[in-house]
Formats: sequence, structure tokens, C-alpha cells
Amino acid sequence: MAVDLSMPVLVVDDYKTMIRIIRNLLKQLGFTNVDDAADGTEALAKMRGKRYGLVISDWNMEPMTGYELLKEVRSDEGLKPTPFIMITAESKTENVIAAKKAGVNNYIVKPFNAATLKTKITAVIGEF
Repeated sequence: MAVDLSMPVLVVDDYKTMIRIIRNLLKQLGFTNVDDAADGTEALAKMRGKRYGLVISDWNMEPMTGYELLKEVRSDEGLKPTPFIMITAESKTENVIAAKKAGVNNYIVKPFNAATLKTKITAVIGEF
């Protein structure tokens, strides 16, 4: 089944520049419907109001981290199936293990490019 590139994607990062970079990479890959949120709390509110086909979230944010957001999403029956990719600047093994246990679908370590992003997204939602 082909991936619908018009499905809503939510990018969560407290760093505006990073949101812009990821948004541009997603556009390069063909995604046309990209929303963003500055932290986990805002992301959760948006997710409760709209169904997203994919969430790409930074790990380190205040006041609600990407990891806390992931745990909230996975504990909410309505949001649970949403594909979730975590982005982090640190490739700490314990973080990767914690995120996997919490139900993350994939993990990207900064810096990354469009090819890496495409590979990770494809692994989660299929070819596009």
C-alpha cells in the first residue's frame, strides 16, 4: 500500500530552526501536510484534535520531553497506534532502550539528512 504523502505529520521541537529543517526535509520527501508544536504539551493537544499519520519529536524539550510525550501517546487508546519517531542529539544506549520500551517506532540521531529521514520513515510507515 502506498503511503499517502498528504497525511498530516506533526513535528515537535522546542527549537524553531530544527522545526524548519525537518519541515523542509519532509517537503523534499514529498510530504505536503506538516504541522508543528513547540513542546510535548502542545503536541498532545494537537494530537487530541487531529489524527496524525506520523509524529516526529525531539527528545529534549521543556516542560514536557519527547519521551514523556511518547509515554502519554502510548497510554492513550485513541493515540496509541500513531507512528512515532524520536530525534535526539545524544545516542545514549539507555535512551534508545527506554524509548523502545515506551513504544517508539524509530530513532534518529542528529545531525541527519533527507536520505536518513526517508529511510527511518519508510521503516515505520512503508515505501513512499
